[in-house]
Amino acid sequence: MAQRKLTDQEAAELAAMIAAAESADPDPTQRRGRPSLTGDLERSPMISFRLPPGLRERAAERAAAEGTTVSSLARQALLTYLEADR
Repeated sequence: MAQRKLTDQEAAELAAMIAAAESADPDPTQRRGRPSLTGDLERSPMISFRLPPGLRERAAERAAAEGTTVSSLARQALLTYLEADR
């Protein structure tokens, strides 16, 4: 496909379309990303941490074997750990 330069008019039209799309009110029911764990339209709290080498792979293998995600596996492991403390 041959390339060509945009005309000033085409560039202005594209810029206007992008500006309109960026300024449009997003529909809160059409959020990007994973569904909230709260069940509402709020963002779920997140925890981020580093792992020793190999642990991420072991978690991925275990999650795959259980038909779940690493995040779900980690949430369940943390919950189990904290519940055992009660």
